[in-house]
Amino acid sequence: MNRELDMTTTTMTTHERFERMYAHREADRVPWKESIWDSTIRRWHREGLPEHTSVIEHFDLDLVAGIGPDTSPRFETRTLDENDEYRTVTTAWGATMRQFKFENTTPEYLDFQVKTPDDWRAAKARMTPSRDRINWKHLEANYGAWRKSGAWISASGWFGFDITHSHFIGTERLLMALVTDPEWVVDMWNHELTLNIALLDMIWDAGYRFDEFTWPDDMGYKHHQFFSLDMYRELLKPVHKRAIDWAHAKGVKTRLHSCGDIRPFIPELTGMGLDALNPIEVKAGMDPFEIKRTAGDALVLHGGINAEVWHETATVEKLIRERVPALMKNGGYIFASDHSVPSAVSFNDFTHIVSVFKEVGTYR
Repeated sequence: MNRELDMTTTTMTTHERFERMYAHREADRVPWKESIWDSTIRRWHREGLPEHTSVIEHFDLDLVAGIGPDTSPRFETRTLDENDEYRTVTTAWGATMRQFKFENTTPEYLDFQVKTPDDWRAAKARMTPSRDRINWKHLEANYGAWRKSGAWISASGWFGFDITHSHFIGTERLLMALVTDPEWVVDMWNHELTLNIALLDMIWDAGYRFDEFTWPDDMGYKHHQFFSLDMYRELLKPVHKRAIDWAHAKGVKTRLHSCGDIRPFIPELTGMGLDALNPIEVKAGMDPFEIKRTAGDALVLHGGINAEVWHETATVEKLIRERVPALMKNGGYIFASDHSVPSAVSFNDFTHIVSVFKEVGTYR
């Protein structure tokens, strides 16, 4: 996998590209790991993407395979109400939410089953590791093909501030608890991580190896963070460090997805050994050039191309030509939008973006 490369003649696998980015070395081209809305894919099928053909296959992009066990309390899931546009449901995490049926938007959270420390203790008792939380049939059917094709295999975690406030107990409730009952909050975060680790250890010990451990933990919004740097250091940083240390003990890379402006936290993250950060949300105030300058020797940057303008092909082409050459220098960069590709982007828009990316993102 670490063979030297004549980049003028050799096409690398996704695994080789990612390995080189994480080693801060150049490859044949920059890898591209993107999140694309389901409604966007449906639009593209109407506009020319062949049915039963993935975006990865059609555009010859990078194949990143995912492994993710069920870490929820397994509350009952029900449909409470439904019409032509919306569906109101209860989730395995105990939330009641209303969401569009055919469009990708942030759901409207209406209620939560876990509201108090006592509610948490009841949920915690349901969050125990068991083999039926893992989709073994999916792994058996696909793992060999992933490895044979040179895919990058990413194991997903589900713990921390973001999922606890947005999916589990509610934003205002968690923000208040950070001040009034931090022991409760830390117990939730640590137990969520403990369950993740136990299940991923089962997968690892069964011979299904993964290349990175990634988890979402949005800690910021536009030009600010949800909590102070001191609060991060005291409460959440030890949980993140435990996750990073666990992955590194296996020789696995770590990648954090955190939307918003989290610039004050970056030295803390690199100090713990975090390997990669996504999505570098420029529309919230993140500056990929500054991060590359100050932390680029230690941190792989993933993203940094404003998702709000991806339907404006001339604008996104300009961004790619301005940003990618600097960000890809000496490796350490994975191309992507600074969140996901919305359904405002047409199939022709995306086709043009791919063409520009492959031109600009190739190492020569």
